[in-house]
Amino acid sequence: MITTEPAFAPLSPKDRIHSLDIMRGVVLLGILLMNINGFGLAGAYGDPTVSGGATGWNLTTWIGTNLLFEGTMRALFSLLFGVGMFILLDRLEKKGAGLKGANIYFRRLLWLLVFGLIHGYLLLWTGEILYQYALMGFLVYSFRYLAPKKLIFGALLLFSIGALWSYADYKKDVKYMEDVALIETYRAEGKELTKDLKESDFKWQNRNYERSAEGVAEFNDNMRKGYFDVVAFLGPINQHTDENWPYRYDLWDVLSMMFLGIALFKLNILSAEKSYLFYGLMAMIGYAVGLTTNYFEISYIMDNNFSLLSYSKTNITYDLGRVGIAMGHVGLIMLICKLPVLKWLKMSLSAVGKMALTNYVMHSVICMFIFTGVGFGLFGKLERFELLYVVLGIWILQLIVSPIWLKYYRFGPLEWIWRNLSYMKKHSIRKQQL
Repeated sequence: MITTEPAFAPLSPKDRIHSLDIMRGVVLLGILLMNINGFGLAGAYGDPTVSGGATGWNLTTWIGTNLLFEGTMRALFSLLFGVGMFILLDRLEKKGAGLKGANIYFRRLLWLLVFGLIHGYLLLWTGEILYQYALMGFLVYSFRYLAPKKLIFGALLLFSIGALWSYADYKKDVKYMEDVALIETYRAEGKELTKDLKESDFKWQNRNYERSAEGVAEFNDNMRKGYFDVVAFLGPINQHTDENWPYRYDLWDVLSMMFLGIALFKLNILSAEKSYLFYGLMAMIGYAVGLTTNYFEISYIMDNNFSLLSYSKTNITYDLGRVGIAMGHVGLIMLICKLPVLKWLKMSLSAVGKMALTNYVMHSVICMFIFTGVGFGLFGKLERFELLYVVLGIWILQLIVSPIWLKYYRFGPLEWIWRNLSYMKKHSIRKQQL
């Protein structure tokens, strides 16, 4: 009996697109610049006034990372995930996989969802994104055949819906802050608070406590406890994220970038096939739009003393800034891919990108031991700029270890497990076994 099953195997090294691997490596390392704040500080991912320091080098670090990396690395991660899933399906369909190809695709997403839950709840990372990617991957399947123009239109539509929702949230926050001011008036005049004002007051008091020195200290203490205590402490936070982010953020934040990624791939932009001029203009236009938007957002937040309303208002233009910078990054990365320079660095970045799942999860494993009570318990003990030393150390480690690993093995450890589960077949991992 002749079987076509062996044809349905993971992509071989010679068939990989080098520019995508390099970009994936850059993004994998870059996303740690933002995630490290969640790994090491309480409530300070976006607001430096809560913990980690908001002056001197700490403020400079906050400005620099928010100007160039906030949202952009996640945007590119989403873009690359959409491209990767499209390439998988396209390759399987061209080999005549039919329904077997769909089975592989959806098993791949199902196991990614499981990995995401393990990553968030058991490896203690509340900023986990694999779960969301799996959910959005189920949706993107139906749109893979759309022409680039339609995919770009779909992405713009999703961005617009997200911006409108953020505007609606801003109007609610304006009303909320008016209630806070009214509460102070009522108390000064000795009036009893209405039911709505009591709810606003409860919410405001909780926010103030979480941002206070006492609240931050309590959070820090919880993060420095033993493993199972931290699991229990972070469980509700992970649950809230998994329940609310898919409909509030992921459709407009993640799915939109998956659409855009597939469109750019179909236009041969992500394979470094366009001219130097094309990528140069792409970088300049992207950075011009993104840097301008982010600069005014950051200035507005600082001018308003990092107030709740300043963050809420700048959320409306958030996608304009992050997508602009992301497109600038794409243009710059493709230029570097085309230029005959930094070959050793590109080789290492490519290796990091080929092991993106393993390296992404390793960020959490390493940081779990550095910051929580599982290991050194340094949560809340490093300032914002000092966290960059941890980032640099992890970068160096992964840039060295990833090429060495791939010298002897075909896949990263988690990539190998993921492929075996997706194809329901054990693949050889050692290169000499080929």
